[in-house]
Amino acid sequence: MAKKINKTNAARLLDQAHVQYELVAYEVDESNLSAEHVAESLGEDIRQVFKTLVLHGDKTGHFVCVVPGCDEVDLKKAARVSGNKKVEMIAMKQLLPTTGYIRGGCSPIGMKKPFPTYFHSTCNDFEYIYVSAGVRGLQLKVAPAHLVQFVGATVADLTVDKD
Repeated sequence: MAKKINKTNAARLLDQAHVQYELVAYEVDESNLSAEHVAESLGEDIRQVFKTLVLHGDKTGHFVCVVPGCDEVDLKKAARVSGNKKVEMIAMKQLLPTTGYIRGGCSPIGMKKPFPTYFHSTCNDFEYIYVSAGVRGLQLKVAPAHLVQFVGATVADLTVDKD
């Protein structure tokens, strides 16, 4: 018998908004919380497994970038799209008090308060993408257009260009 998956706050918020999604569990490796490990565990393309990063801008304060797991956020691009001159990733110890989520379980849905959110433009290349459901070991499989609309996100080029 399959193990029952408990709904997370992020999943309940999507339910309330009638956004279709699928909860997908994977085996957590505490020594490897990378998106690569998640993609491997799910048997999915790493470009469809998005990681949620929280940044702080000199003008706007906190904001969120959701980028493919294999990519790195380009701080200059993130600053430009968010209306800041300078941005930086928040310190790991600030993640839980700022968002209510821990590393490896940070979802773009249901943070303690809503922050401006930006999805990397490649999200639209896929029928569905994965984002954290708000806990380690659980991902939301969801149509990117529905997710972007639900969180009121902006879609933009956010990652470091690959040679």
